[in-house]
Amino acid sequence: YGLRFGSHQLPLIGCGDWNDGMNLIGQDGKGESVWLAWFLVENLNLFSAIAKNKGDVEFYDACITQAVQLKNNIESNAWDGAWYRRAYFDDGTPLGSKDNIECQIDSISQSWAVISQAGDPERARQAMSEVNQRLVQRDAQLIKLLTPPFDRSALEPGYIKGYVPGVRENGGQYTHAAIWATMAFAMMNDQKNAWELFAMLNPINHASTPDQIETYKVEPYVMSADIYATAPHTGRGGWTWYTGAAGWMYRLTVETLLGVHLENDHLRISPCIPSHWQSYKIHYRYRDTLYHISINCKAGQSGSMPKPKHLIPIVDDRQEHHVEINLN
Repeated sequence: YGLRFGSHQLPLIGCGDWNDGMNLIGQDGKGESVWLAWFLVENLNLFSAIAKNKGDVEFYDACITQAVQLKNNIESNAWDGAWYRRAYFDDGTPLGSKDNIECQIDSISQSWAVISQAGDPERARQAMSEVNQRLVQRDAQLIKLLTPPFDRSALEPGYIKGYVPGVRENGGQYTHAAIWATMAFAMMNDQKNAWELFAMLNPINHASTPDQIETYKVEPYVMSADIYATAPHTGRGGWTWYTGAAGWMYRLTVETLLGVHLENDHLRISPCIPSHWQSYKIHYRYRDTLYHISINCKAGQSGSMPKPKHLIPIVDDRQEHHVEINLN
């Protein structure tokens, strides 16, 4: 069902992909989603591994073949020159292109080029550089989903255009996607930007002073779905207690930054940590067994080089285990 493609050989968007507010892009059944293409490549690769483990050669081959073909189609038909486009309307009009008056760049097409590990490395790095320049609004400490917001152009992407420009998905920070951008920087081993953006995402940093509290207006101890990016409401938090953002923030923190990945019968430690950290500790409970993991970091280590992957076998023997890891 998912392997249905439009004229650019990209997945059909239907009445919305991750961004359900873009519900009119493919209302006639021909619109295509670039983000969904990256997401589909990721899932095809994941399912190929399952098929391989199950000995299902036919399904494994189908997944790998489709993933490679789709990756090539993205590179051939979705690169805009400095970043990846977001979608194509039913009539073939691109969205997320330098030729658009509104929504010239959308962050999730860029971040998932990295997260899926399918984007051309040089292009993906260029695309994330554009995210850093165009979508990270440092004066307001937020990471916008897209820019410029939809407002007066002839484009009719859907109900996203009904939001005030700079609010929610329409050019504000949609936190779920902002976390993906942060994950992408970390996966590129860009620890400086990854940790700077992590600090922006941390809600407590939006309410450290009385003035910030008055601006943010919502609870500073939970994740909010969105933060407004347009005056006079710039910096105001939106829908709080948002589980999607909270779940991804947890994964960003534990998996992507601190580098703890549970993989079957072992932990894989592959962190992206600040260069000034001397060490950190993780207390990890595996069923009824506790692992105390001390990670020693090389002082001054650059975040620009890939970190080694350390594997820790885990067993549920109800004993306490002490593990020490030295990062090279």
